[in-house]
Amino acid sequence: MKPESPFNALPPLVVALALVILGIEAVFQLANYGIIGGPRGVGWRVAAIEQFGFSPAVLDRVLVSDDYSFEMLRRFVTYTFIQVQLIQVAFCSALILALGKFTAEYYGSLKVLFLYLATSIAGAVVFGLIVDSRYPLVGAFTPVYGLIGAYTYALWLRLGEAGQNQIMAFRLIGFLLMIQLIFGLIFGGNSQWISELTGFFAGFFLSTILAPGGWASLVRRLRQRS
Repeated sequence: MKPESPFNALPPLVVALALVILGIEAVFQLANYGIIGGPRGVGWRVAAIEQFGFSPAVLDRVLVSDDYSFEMLRRFVTYTFIQVQLIQVAFCSALILALGKFTAEYYGSLKVLFLYLATSIAGAVVFGLIVDSRYPLVGAFTPVYGLIGAYTYALWLRLGEAGQNQIMAFRLIGFLLMIQLIFGLIFGGNSQWISELTGFFAGFFLSTILAPGGWASLVRRLRQRS
């Protein structure tokens, strides 16, 4: 019997999200090496950040100047598809595939796409409200943390059903935050953790509605324990 490819088990929407990130980075890398774009290709990444990245100034344009143009609103999501480092591309793509597969199996593929978009927007909004800087928000870590939030909620439910300690569901986010703190102390941090942490909480709380049985199921479980 011919062995089944592991990619066959991955939901198409999850694969598509990872391929968009990888494809955009591939274009930047080819441009950096002069294979495409000519001399101007070297600046494509910076130009993409300027055109598709998010910053607090974007939120100001929307809320203060009532600029609800597509050019402004798209930035609440498009910033997630532009990475600044290869290691960021590798981590985000791998986590989207791994977490996306699990969450798609538990919640459904369309709900994973909704989580990706909703947590991206939530992270951008909170980042824009809190951070007083023109430093752009880019990278897929915000929706990745949103998927981690959804994964944590699903694990929290399963541990509860098995009568096990539900605090164990938060091991992954705790480990990632510890790693992020260490890297921040060594290499210097930035304010993007605000967006990422918002993505996690948004993903977790949205999952209370998106999970099988939805909010009513959660309320019923809580009443059973009270």
